[in-house]
Amino acid sequence: MKQIALLSIAAMFLFTQAFSQTKSNKMGTTSEHYTFQLSDKVTRQKVHFKNRYGIMLTGNLYIPKEHGNEPLPALAICGPFGAVKEQSSGLYANQMAERGFVALAFDPSYTGESGGEPRNVASPDINTEDFGAAVDFLGIHKNIDRKKIGIIGICGFAGFALNATTADKRVKAVATTSMYDMSRVMSKGYNDATTPEQRAKILEQLGEQRWKDAAAGTFHAGAILNAEKLRGDEPQFVKEYHDYYRTPRGFHERSLNSTGAWNATNALSFMNAPLLTYIKEISPRPILLIAGENAHSRYFSEDAYKMAAEPKELMIIPNAVHVDLYDKIDVIPFDKLETFFKEYLK
Repeated sequence: MKQIALLSIAAMFLFTQAFSQTKSNKMGTTSEHYTFQLSDKVTRQKVHFKNRYGIMLTGNLYIPKEHGNEPLPALAICGPFGAVKEQSSGLYANQMAERGFVALAFDPSYTGESGGEPRNVASPDINTEDFGAAVDFLGIHKNIDRKKIGIIGICGFAGFALNATTADKRVKAVATTSMYDMSRVMSKGYNDATTPEQRAKILEQLGEQRWKDAAAGTFHAGAILNAEKLRGDEPQFVKEYHDYYRTPRGFHERSLNSTGAWNATNALSFMNAPLLTYIKEISPRPILLIAGENAHSRYFSEDAYKMAAEPKELMIIPNAVHVDLYDKIDVIPFDKLETFFKEYLK
């Protein structure tokens, strides 16, 4: 099967025949390695909570050190797709806790320090439920006002965040950055470039892979998500992913995007389970969609904005690319996120 040109990282591994196991390059990191500096105004503690499927999730809870006696507003934060809580979601939680929110950054099911077998698999249903479980946890915490809970979804977890908010009326506001709709990109390819014939071929290959896995009694890994070294002729956005996930800037040994691959049949549940079908039902709760002006993923946010009902806002960050909103504190509009959530979590 031929690769479709200029596919996203999430889609690229679906269109390759390289279903080989990959090995981690630890780059000298440890399990407690974080890709950002913890604020001296914030405390961080490891927490555990179960989702509706009985999977134990692991997160880090960030709390402002000086918060008084009043219950605080809270945020559940996850993403990017294939990342861990020690990367972007933790940075976001750290920043939002500085601004007065209790913020929970967590590893989704089957990845990072969270439970679930087999490892390295994603699901539109279960990953949506992971946000609901995070809201469960926050809503029974003694320092949190359960009427003031919001969600931030980064990259591929932006789609799950919107889907979770649609069904979970406990969520009062939702924001996304560098959004990916994983169902759309897996089923249709980047910029919806996959033809019906190519889609059929992909599904045939995934079915054959299931038989191979069944015969072997194990789940084979798909293609590595980010190569340790680039050839030099990759699309620009692939180079940008590499610059984050494969360098000290964002590398983490537990992150699939830094060291490994999803399993080879990971795409199956995404192929016919669109995430944004009911996005209009988020209204009258507000949506904030943030994307980089030069991000290859910008169209996901723009299309979600068109689909959503008011109140909604689309914020385009000048000159920014997709991964700039992962960790560049001077680019990510944290002041806007603070204003947005303080306005609507009340």
